[in-house]
Amino acid sequence: MEKALVALAAALAIAIPALATGWAQSKIGSAGAGAVAEKPELSGIVIIMMAIPETMVILGFVIAIIILLVYGA
Repeated sequence: MEKALVALAAALAIAIPALATGWAQSKIGSAGAGAVAEKPELSGIVIIMMAIPETMVILGFVIAIIILLVYGA
């Protein structure tokens, strides 16, 4: 039972930030497309803004690895 809870915790540490990142990137992507259509010089900023939410998934992955290493699944 304990291994199942550890695995669930690790899965949630990745799944929740991944869902939040997908939602954030959908909003940033649609706004960014409109901004680039009007001002093409903003394309670099839009690319950076699209990459920032990905750090949530990377940090979630690191937390999942830590959970698995510390609590041993």
